[in-house]
Amino acid sequence: MTEPSSNIRPKRPEFRNINAFADLPGYRWPLASVASGMHRISGAIMFLLMPFIIWMFDTSLSSEISFARFTSAFAHGIGFVPGMLVKLVALGLIWAYLHHFAAGVRHIWMDINHTVSKEIGHSTALATMAFSFGLTAILGAKLFGLY
Repeated sequence: MTEPSSNIRPKRPEFRNINAFADLPGYRWPLASVASGMHRISGAIMFLLMPFIIWMFDTSLSSEISFARFTSAFAHGIGFVPGMLVKLVALGLIWAYLHHFAAGVRHIWMDINHTVSKEIGHSTALATMAFSFGLTAILGAKLFGLY
């Protein structure tokens, strides 16, 4: 006779017809998929804000007068846009660049080493997030004049 096993797992829910409003808010994404999604979001942010990036680069390097205008944009704003919003957009670009760079290095490292598992995916995603958010906090503190 067979004895009932005590380590039988309960049946996981099956999602056949997913309702985005009812089912997805309760779905728990793995950290690796969150990092991958943020990699895509950061790339889209950098692509969409490319005109602002080009303006910042051109204005900061053209002359001393244009550099003074560039730095005053962070203090006083640009037209009707306040300086705080310009700083927040720049902070978003800083995060997007750092996260996109770190996630790209993560993907290249996993491709080179051919090591893809749940544990390594989780730990590298955690390192990517810690690097991008930590360095963004440090550079954001400098941007907002905290040191």
